[in-house]
Amino acid sequence: MHFKEILEKKRNSDLLSEEEIKYFVNAYTKGDIPDYQVSALLMAIFLNGLSIDETVCLTEAMLYSGTVVDLSNVPGIKVDKHSTGGVGDKTSLIVAPICAALGVPVPMISGRGLGHSGGTLDKLESIPGFNVNQDLNTYKKIVAETGLCLIGQTKEIAPADKKMYALRDVTCTVENKSLISASIMSKKMAEGIDALLLDVKTGSGAFMKTEKDSEELASIMISIGKKMGKKMTALITDMNQPLGSHVGNALEVVESMEVLKGNTLPEQKDLEELSFILAAHMLVLGGKTDDVDNAMEMVQTTIKDLSAFKKFKEVTTVQNGNAAALDDVSMLPTANNTHLIKAEDDGYIQKIDALLVGKGSVLLGAGRLTLDTVIDPAVGVIVRKKIGDKIKKGDLLFEIKYNDEMKLKQSLSYFEESFLIDSQKVSKPELVKKVITDEG
Repeated sequence: MHFKEILEKKRNSDLLSEEEIKYFVNAYTKGDIPDYQVSALLMAIFLNGLSIDETVCLTEAMLYSGTVVDLSNVPGIKVDKHSTGGVGDKTSLIVAPICAALGVPVPMISGRGLGHSGGTLDKLESIPGFNVNQDLNTYKKIVAETGLCLIGQTKEIAPADKKMYALRDVTCTVENKSLISASIMSKKMAEGIDALLLDVKTGSGAFMKTEKDSEELASIMISIGKKMGKKMTALITDMNQPLGSHVGNALEVVESMEVLKGNTLPEQKDLEELSFILAAHMLVLGGKTDDVDNAMEMVQTTIKDLSAFKKFKEVTTVQNGNAAALDDVSMLPTANNTHLIKAEDDGYIQKIDALLVGKGSVLLGAGRLTLDTVIDPAVGVIVRKKIGDKIKKGDLLFEIKYNDEMKLKQSLSYFEESFLIDSQKVSKPELVKKVITDEG
């Protein structure tokens, strides 16, 4: 089989066979095909697309390029959640311990920040000592013992995806729905799960800017999951403003712990609501109930009796983290300085652009500008008002937490331009746009 012929077929918008896809993935993973040829194929795929069958084949080839974890020794239906990324999206830190506390095992392999979008691993590592770099045997052991483990992609998990994603990142071929789907699903199917909940974001702070694109992406991933015998549900959710109030790694841990303790502030109610809805759908997928409303009541019990918070403390301890920092958040990394942005007019918040807030946070040091960037876990921004809120001149809008004066100056315009105040009253955004199950 000659790779040049495969490249030529996709350039001409022809369908690739299962054998051709397997060959190219395996050969590239082993280093038998050079980056420049695979870059050309990725661009051809980006421009001409893949069919559902081609996308499933690509997913399976990347999945089986490495280890597929066997969690059959863990009783129960294993369920994970994946978010397509956003600003202030720390729901994994909330839904995972809720579900585990209710007896649904959650084996979760997460990622780091990408562009303006924060990463679960970076947030977890802001907890002193928390080790996300567990080997697969330890991962399986922790899931069996606690019902929850939170780690990063190991070298054994979908190595083809890891290699190909690095190439996509530098060849402007990231935002293709088939490539996104295959990348996500190859990692998720390797975790040892039986079911997967997708939180597909839409809006200014999402990679998919329109509901139509978000629904198409969700449908592709659901089709892949179904063909692989997994139970699937997807929620299309709003990402036109930051989720909750805190943006930044340690800051998001602080906010997540407040939600788990039942201490949410008004500006955090959207985070609480979405987290509880996601957890409820995971409980349905996990076979604990077939009714989402009943599942919501179950979720509430874990907040009232603090069992979800205790579960997060338990897994933190097991993964070498200092659980005392979850009770006393002053033990988490804390920025030295605060800059306040206040309203200059009366009116209503019309807009808080999540993309600008995310980019500003990255410039503060909360995210990566390059692969070698060292993240500052302490910095970020606290959003004190949300879209639809009535405000008066002088009301606090943003608290910017920073350590570097120059980085503050570089980021300030992003925060200042992210919000719009006007006299016209506006409604709060609809949080969940649509629920898509594997039955339609």
